[in-house]
Amino acid sequence: MAGGEQLKGPARAQLLLVDDDGQNLQVLYDTLADRDYRLLVARSGADALNIAGRVRPDLVLLDILMPGMDGYQVCRHLKADPATAAAPVIFLSALTDTKDKVLGLQLGAVDFISKPFQPEEVIARVNTHLKIRRLEQELAGRNRELEAANRHILGSMEEGLYGLDVSGAIIFANAAAERITGWREQELLGRTLYEVHSADRAAGTVAPVLAGTLASTLTNGLVHHREDELFRHREGGVFPVEFTSSPLYQDNALSGAVVVFKDITERKRQEKELRNALREVRELKDRLEAENIYLQAEIRTERNFGEIVGQSSALLDVLQQVRQVAPTDSSVLIQGESGTGKEAVARALHGLSYRKGRPLIKVNCGAISANLVESELFGHVKGSFTGALRDRAGHFELADGGTMFLDEVSELPADAQVKLLRVLQEQEIQRVGSSEVKRVDVRIIAATNRELMQCVNEGTFRMDLYYRLNVFPLIVPPLRQRKSDVPLLVNAFLQNLALKLNKPLEAVSRRGMELLMRYDWPGNIRELQNVLERAAILARRPVVDINHALIPLEPQPPSRPDHTGEVQGRTLADCERRHIRQVLDEVDWVVGGKRGAAEILGVPSSTLRSRMKKLGIRRS
Repeated sequence: MAGGEQLKGPARAQLLLVDDDGQNLQVLYDTLADRDYRLLVARSGADALNIAGRVRPDLVLLDILMPGMDGYQVCRHLKADPATAAAPVIFLSALTDTKDKVLGLQLGAVDFISKPFQPEEVIARVNTHLKIRRLEQELAGRNRELEAANRHILGSMEEGLYGLDVSGAIIFANAAAERITGWREQELLGRTLYEVHSADRAAGTVAPVLAGTLASTLTNGLVHHREDELFRHREGGVFPVEFTSSPLYQDNALSGAVVVFKDITERKRQEKELRNALREVRELKDRLEAENIYLQAEIRTERNFGEIVGQSSALLDVLQQVRQVAPTDSSVLIQGESGTGKEAVARALHGLSYRKGRPLIKVNCGAISANLVESELFGHVKGSFTGALRDRAGHFELADGGTMFLDEVSELPADAQVKLLRVLQEQEIQRVGSSEVKRVDVRIIAATNRELMQCVNEGTFRMDLYYRLNVFPLIVPPLRQRKSDVPLLVNAFLQNLALKLNKPLEAVSRRGMELLMRYDWPGNIRELQNVLERAAILARRPVVDINHALIPLEPQPPSRPDHTGEVQGRTLADCERRHIRQVLDEVDWVVGGKRGAAEILGVPSSTLRSRMKKLGIRRS
């Protein structure tokens, strides 16, 4: 296809397709060819501007990356030229960075479609923007027609005229007044204007507004102009009028007033139609904005520490500390309850550091079997243990130059703690089964939902490792301490759920929001997210309702102590040993997995096994 070549299609809406890649241009053409469009193509930015200047297309589909003049420059020229400035521009590009999309929108583009595109998406978006463009053109035309109609009405319609004496009685009425109001002059003479025409807007009873206006003119000689008055017609009903009351003088004395009025029913009708047309345009634009909500969410996310959402003082204090420590290489220990967003804080620390170009490697220390922790962290060589069929790099080698995030660090076995301490001190590792020492450059971020100093006191965590990790502690506040962030979190989650579930989700009902604000969220943000997802799945309307079935606001009754047997020991260890045995008996000594003792006790299975070993708990 040569640049500027007209393809085919009846001239209804003219679309200019711009791409330097002939294959891409052909795919785009084939997508739109069977539609009722006139299609024009250009293989360069210069050709596109030349065609647009001659043809003035209704819409431009524009590639970004082109030799010579790129899509951004073409868009800038189109918007600078009054002849083409109104044409909607939709960018099509393989660029996915948010900043590229934002730049395109700032230059005046109305939309951004990512390559490779779906034909249905291209057609839907083109139709939407053409409809908006057509409505805008119709609206401009109707404005011109309205102005012409008003000029015609004002030029051809005779205005009604009343003459009043100083007491306010009607002393004459012209023919136009008779025609407009239905009253004959003889029926009006001697009666006051507000007695004849003034009507309450709701009930049709005499109202004081018109009387007060005329009294001011007749008493004080003031001119009044009103456009919001209703006159009562002789045959019943009311109609809107614009009227002006002016004083009349005779021998320098106030002798009466003249009232000039006109029926503005037609103008009010046209104004209503114009408002309706404007509302329709706004609604279409709102729908388009809703389709682009994901891009807006990306922009807000970049400004708000990734997935971290909130403006509470408790959270902002943590984020300020994140800004301060992120550019350093200091180890950070993130503490907080489960579900508070410790991993999101770790990602923010990495993203704000100079290491952001290297990987962030996450390791859940509680999810790795105790006998495989060292292999996972430090790697192994072939034959170092059963199943080691080849050499394997560990997480620390993968994180070289980047950041290692150790979640649930309190669950690390003692042997792994020793090796981790060496990494922190010497920046060196050894693979399992190897004597070779490898240097690594890794920043450590650790997280735990337990009190590590208590673990130190219990002997399950090394004190020297604790102090190495706790160089810069960060405490993430629980959601109950940042309730003001709940509405912001709800909004963010609903936007994501709308995309995930493919259903319109606009807001949470007021009653639902009250329940969310009253609840203390023991499971924190994770629990809030789960509650909203369940509510969104059940929602039948865009406004999601939250009820007591989803949030157990009533406190659970405290469990009663078991007095059926004797207390087996009085020390804390005795009580812990007895409780663990009781739970193990209930689940037939299943430690891990669903409905296992660890899940019931609310601890990782590795922690439970460690406590069982320390307390000497064995199945008899």
